Amino acid sequence: MKTLASFITITLAAIALSNSIAEENARSYFKKPESGGLELSSVGKIAFGPAGMLLISDPRSASVVAVDTGDTGPMVKLSKRVDDIEAALAKAAGTEKLTIIDMAVNPASGKIYFSVNAQPGNRPVILALNADGGIASVDLSKSPYVRMTLPTAENAQFRNVTDLAWGDHSVIVAGQSAEEFANKIYQIPIPLENGVNAQFYSAETYHVSHRRWETKAPIQSFIPWEEDGKFYIVGAFACTPIAKFPLSELESGAKVKGTSVIELGSGNRPRDMFTYEKDGEQWLVTNTQRFKDNTFGPSKYWAARVKMDYLDAEAPDETNENAPRRNVKAPSGPDAKGIEVVEPLFGAVIVSQLENAEVVVMRETDPDNADAPHAVELVTLL
Repeated sequence: MKTLASFITITLAAIALSNSIAEENARSYFKKPESGGLELSSVGKIAFGPAGMLLISDPRSASVVAVDTGDTGPMVKLSKRVDDIEAALAKAAGTEKLTIIDMAVNPASGKIYFSVNAQPGNRPVILALNADGGIASVDLSKSPYVRMTLPTAENAQFRNVTDLAWGDHSVIVAGQSAEEFANKIYQIPIPLENGVNAQFYSAETYHVSHRRWETKAPIQSFIPWEEDGKFYIVGAFACTPIAKFPLSELESGAKVKGTSVIELGSGNRPRDMFTYEKDGEQWLVTNTQRFKDNTFGPSKYWAARVKMDYLDAEAPDETNENAPRRNVKAPSGPDAKGIEVVEPLFGAVIVSQLENAEVVVMRETDPDNADAPHAVELVTLL
């Protein structure tokens, strides 16, 4: 079996190659890409890599597709709030009804991409919102791409991709399979190529609210993270521990135990995660959906930011069952300072980071009406 060290050797060679090509397009990260004809059997989570590379999860085919969109800039930011985004997207898709699955802003251009299921027929479609509010369907039929299959244990069915991200010269995917250790982490190194090339790990997490180790609860959102030369992902789960998982020097197929470092409280489901810096302080942000009756503000959608110092926790008296909990203070629990509600993200259903403190938000327009249309706007965090 290959360890991460062997993948790093491949990665370094690929980096040297891509640097020599000057990295003008996403194709420099691909090996033997298909030249066009991309068809999606489903569409789920999406994210952006470098040079206009769009990552699209296709859960029905247990795969992730990396596409060279050619959308490399220049950067033009969204100039005004777009109301009733569902109606605008449906018109561009040529349908009367659709469901928004995910949203991702391209940091190279500022253009905002949506993955949607269009009705009738549950048709997977990718659409893009320009800075001036114009929307068009994204034609991927002629775009170079690679389709990366996500492996599972023998005879285990793949169920879903819960999040994905570009992880510094690799693609990182969180997913679920029909196994006892259902929570899966995948790492796919560059050069990205068609077929099964992923390292995969089964993840176990201590849920602070439940006070037990769990293997089936999926990572809902995550960020790649490196510390002291070691590579981790930091993930958030329902009910809502934030845990870090070390991936360095692991064999594919290994079981990895996460270290829970923060508990945001039961009754929440995280949706997106990112980091930013403000006044010299590093913050980890996750927006969440409250699924219990009481809320932390005017909407069931809210967000918390956590000082990145919490990720350094290692000692037993500050992790897992002893992890700091939001709103639980000494002497009944750890004093959870440096965990704050992010008021500009109240009502945020989906958040995608543009650059540092600037994020694109799709938010509720009426918290008391679940059927009310949503709006999209550019927000700068305090």
